Amino acid sequence: MTEPTITQLEPMPGDWTRALAVVAHPDDLEYGCSAAIAGWTDEGREVTYLLATRGEAGIDTMPPAECAPLREREQRASAAVVGVSEVEFLDHRDGVIEYGVPLRRDIAAAIRRYRPELVITLNHRDTWGGVAWNTPDHVAVGRATLDAASDAGNRWIFPELTERGLEPWDGVRWVAVAGSASPTHAVDATPGLERAVRSLLEHRTYIEVLTEEDPETYVRGFLTGFARSAGERFGGKPAVTFEVFGR
Repeated sequence: MTEPTITQLEPMPGDWTRALAVVAHPDDLEYGCSAAIAGWTDEGREVTYLLATRGEAGIDTMPPAECAPLREREQRASAAVVGVSEVEFLDHRDGVIEYGVPLRRDIAAAIRRYRPELVITLNHRDTWGGVAWNTPDHVAVGRATLDAASDAGNRWIFPELTERGLEPWDGVRWVAVAGSASPTHAVDATPGLERAVRSLLEHRTYIEVLTEEDPETYVRGFLTGFARSAGERFGGKPAVTFEVFGR
């Protein structure tokens, strides 16, 4: 009896210069794909972060007014570790982000401002695969990002953006979804994995309420474990996976 063949993932498209990563919360990218981002910025590519919230509802023992600026500072420090200097926050409310026209408009406006060829977001489906339930914020932002990639290029959907000087941008060629249970592509995590660990560790306040483990032990185990597992479908190299939607 032969062993089942493991379907290998394709390398991510490489012919792009600008990316916009759109997620709901501080730390979403660090749990999802910062090793890939570190490798891309090393190559001279430009990556910008857009966060729908400031993560103000993420720490039970800290009031939102105190939590939001702390998590914003941690996110900016975290982004800097992997070579990202531009981090924008939209100020939707953490925990109750609603999918709809206002969210699509905000993301489309950012796409018009930054003009990326690649847009990155996080799993937009109800689960992480199986019965691991996703959060409404991730679902709303991921779905709105997929839609906004098209909205940004149509001058008649949000004409008010053109009136604000944001001309349509129809240059998005791919939307890459990190954390998908149905990945199609991957990036070698090796060049950026150590910086991904340091990047996630910048969210120390948040991590310390998630686990009683030593933060570095927890972070390193989480990221390297997922990268090694993904590597089974990417030639044995530690990997970050994406489900890529072409446009």
